[in-house]
Amino acid sequence: MHGLRYRVFKERLDWEVQTGGEMETDTFDDLKPVYLLLKGSDWRIRGCVRLLPTTGPTMLRDTFPALLGEAVAPASPDIWESSRFALDLPPSTPPKAAGGLAQATYELFAGMIEFGLANNLTRIVTVTDTRMERILRLATWPLSRIGKPQPVGKTEAVAGFLEISHASLLRIRWRGRLNGPVLWQPILGLPHGPCG
Repeated sequence: MHGLRYRVFKERLDWEVQTGGEMETDTFDDLKPVYLLLKGSDWRIRGCVRLLPTTGPTMLRDTFPALLGEAVAPASPDIWESSRFALDLPPSTPPKAAGGLAQATYELFAGMIEFGLANNLTRIVTVTDTRMERILRLATWPLSRIGKPQPVGKTEAVAGFLEISHASLLRIRWRGRLNGPVLWQPILGLPHGPCG
């Protein structure tokens, strides 16, 4: 996973990130986060996202507070922060799903929502770039901005909330052509059938 993050954030996006060897890690990895991992048919990790409760340190509050504008950083047990969303798909990846996005994008988004529903979350807060904000909008899981975009390194970054609800999960499943849960352990009480 840390190698995938290195390839995506250091090599591809050229972000200023902490690296050691060909691995990308930061202090938030020391806080025992939840990681959602996407494995390919070859069992290699092809995607990841990190989730942390906002009741402790977060990237938004502790690294990017300028993105809050006049708002206060969330600190609630029903709001978690996502970070380090990354995909590294081989050229042989199956055709794109709706919106020209890889089905793997929808799978990770669905996994985030399933995790949120299973843990009684209402929202996920995230710091992302405006490119990823467009991807979220195409996927029908739009970011509700907290403040205005700001330059961060070589990109425009923005902070915002993502809704955790059965409705958002159904939209993601329908748009991504997902027929049921994506997490390994099905979560009781969630709609499992095809959407549409």
